[in-house]
Amino acid sequence: MFLCRLADVPDGGSRGFDPARTGQDTVVVVRRGARLYAWRDACPHHGGTPMAWRKDAYLNAARDRIVCAAHGARFDIVTGICTQGPCLGQRLQPVVLDVRDNEIHIRET
Repeated sequence: MFLCRLADVPDGGSRGFDPARTGQDTVVVVRRGARLYAWRDACPHHGGTPMAWRKDAYLNAARDRIVCAAHGARFDIVTGICTQGPCLGQRLQPVVLDVRDNEIHIRET
């Protein structure tokens, strides 16, 4: 399933997507150089609460953690493990991506 072009996710930044077209982002992608990390936009602390505090705003000021705006939980970008907050030790649900011809796709399972 096509998400966007690689250039549409800024290096060092994040972007939310609504692949099911439900009207709410359900996937977050973080880019670090050529590497992409994708997670379900659902905090494990409270029933899958969306994490962005505004559209595409998932990262802390240092841009080294994903932050849940609802609970303040902080997640490691690479592993998805909560390193601070009410869901300490829990992890985000990964989303597997493929990059083909500079296009980002969710891998069909």
